[in-house]
Amino acid sequence: MKNRSRSGRFLLSLSCHLQSLCCTHGVEGKPQLLLLVFLLSHSLTFFCTESPGAQGIPEFVSVGLVDEVQIVDCNNIRGLEVHKDWIKFFKDDPQHVEWYASQCLNNHHFFKANIESLRQRLNQTEGVHIMQRMCGCEWDDETGELNGFNQFGYDAEDFIALDLQTLTWIAPKPQALITKLSWDTEKARLEANKYILGHECPKYLKKYVQYGKNLLESAVLPSVSLLQKSPSSPISCHATGFYPHRAVMFWRKDGEEIHEGVDHGEILPNNDGTFQMSVDLKLSSVTPADWERYDCVFQLSDVSSDIITKLDKAVIRTNMGKTGSCRVWKLLFEIFFVISVACYCVSSACCCIVVLVLVCSPAVCPVLPLN
Repeated sequence: MKNRSRSGRFLLSLSCHLQSLCCTHGVEGKPQLLLLVFLLSHSLTFFCTESPGAQGIPEFVSVGLVDEVQIVDCNNIRGLEVHKDWIKFFKDDPQHVEWYASQCLNNHHFFKANIESLRQRLNQTEGVHIMQRMCGCEWDDETGELNGFNQFGYDAEDFIALDLQTLTWIAPKPQALITKLSWDTEKARLEANKYILGHECPKYLKKYVQYGKNLLESAVLPSVSLLQKSPSSPISCHATGFYPHRAVMFWRKDGEEIHEGVDHGEILPNNDGTFQMSVDLKLSSVTPADWERYDCVFQLSDVSSDIITKLDKAVIRTNMGKTGSCRVWKLLFEIFFVISVACYCVSSACCCIVVLVLVCSPAVCPVLPLN
């Protein structure tokens, strides 16, 4: 299974608003629960997003996740909130909660000041600009390997990242060069980042993993559906409600994965901590006689069984329900139109009532949906 790069995950997380540990600045149907027994790599990741001037949302929002499970979040209006499954852990360590709350406030001020500095430097006088941060650590509990990371994005592009080996900042774009030169001189902050990412972060990651063992090792299979906006639109194979996010989905023909006419969507978060994804198949590449040769396959990391959904017109859902129901509604509309014109022409209200009752009797349209 292919792993998305950390940089790719960072930019994908534009919709996931986030908290930094590293700041030193002042089978179709109901989801099924399974057990993952091969999860060896763990991560503690914090995301921050600052968007001054954005309407309808807090300027600063942050979230902390252990193995993609949200444990805390905060914003500049509401403050810190610990998620219910982790309340006992933080209750036993009140100083840890206070530290998170102070970091939330410090991050907000730090981000706001840096955005204002960048806007002036880049001559950005209008519009909403967004700065993000992703930092944390990864731990392989089999090999003991530890990795820390700390990187920033600006307006949905990589901006600057910390190299923990050299303790210098890497600027992938010319716009970040001035920031790099300035931050490289902040030796105390660099050493603090090295200590936090190399020692404090792994220490708490191991505590979180031990405390949330049952929660973190559970897997949930999704509900999979075939969707279509209109008769000429691609068929979308949509899976929602799965956990963890390490999953792939693809179309097959005669049991072999295909790429022509296939469009893969990103994995996106749901509000309940699960994930969703979709993969589209263009019908122009599929002849009517070949429909039964196609199927959609969903695979979840470390789960041996796949969810396979056959390409079947009868189960495709559209904006008006299943495709079969759409055809019934269209037929009834055409019948109703013809009857209305005929009744108008003969000026017989009785005729209209009798014929409409006959047309809409259960014997004529037994498959009309109730919703």
